[in-house]
Amino acid sequence: MDEVKDVILRAEHISKTFGTNKVLHDIDFETKTGEVICIIGASGSGKSTLLRCINYLETPTSGSIMFHGEAVSSHGRGVTRYRSQVGMVFQSFNLFANKTVLQNCMTGTRKVLKKSKEEAEELAMRYLTKVGMAPYIKAKPSQLSGGQQQRVAIARALAMEPEILLFDEPTSALDPQMVGEVLQVMRDLAKEGLTMIIVTHEMAFARDVASRVIFMDKGVIEEEGPPKQIFENPKSPRTKEFLSRFIQG
Repeated sequence: MDEVKDVILRAEHISKTFGTNKVLHDIDFETKTGEVICIIGASGSGKSTLLRCINYLETPTSGSIMFHGEAVSSHGRGVTRYRSQVGMVFQSFNLFANKTVLQNCMTGTRKVLKKSKEEAEELAMRYLTKVGMAPYIKAKPSQLSGGQQQRVAIARALAMEPEILLFDEPTSALDPQMVGEVLQVMRDLAKEGLTMIIVTHEMAFARDVASRVIFMDKGVIEEEGPPKQIFENPKSPRTKEFLSRFIQG
């Protein structure tokens, strides 16, 4: 029974079709408390679409997302409440350009969680401090580097105190010198036991930080397992081919 309780989120038979293009085919996997799952694969393999289906930014064509054993509905207030528990960090930051760093981190807690201004500010400051962005609370996003903007975006997601945080290629829009600062924040969160599902092309990060790696290819989960197995002894020829390109690269 403990095993069942430990599962926070389960994707069951998720498929997604855009017009005549089937992007996801019958995806099944589960996420347990404290796991860091890294999803890897070539561009167009369905990784980001899967993440968007998990968060109901896209509605699955078929299948269901189970959260603590209950199916998530794409309608009404239920999905807003669900999203407050399953946070998302995007590759393009998605900060409000007209708001300060502090205001960006307070908006969700005020509007969705209905926190008082004082509580919202306290939460925002706690998580901005955690990601090293407390000195920049009065700045607008345009005054920050890409790495700083992404750290603010992570703080904003953390301020909602979600059970799971989803990351969609969080470093892909960054200059190389800024990638490290964002990955370090994520490493620290993993050490603290935050449950995370991360779509990434940072293979060294996936190898070092993930508790489980999922390799996607052509809309299916081709292989999954502990990082050591996936990176050192992959079973699928497709996984081997993908990783050989990464090693050569």
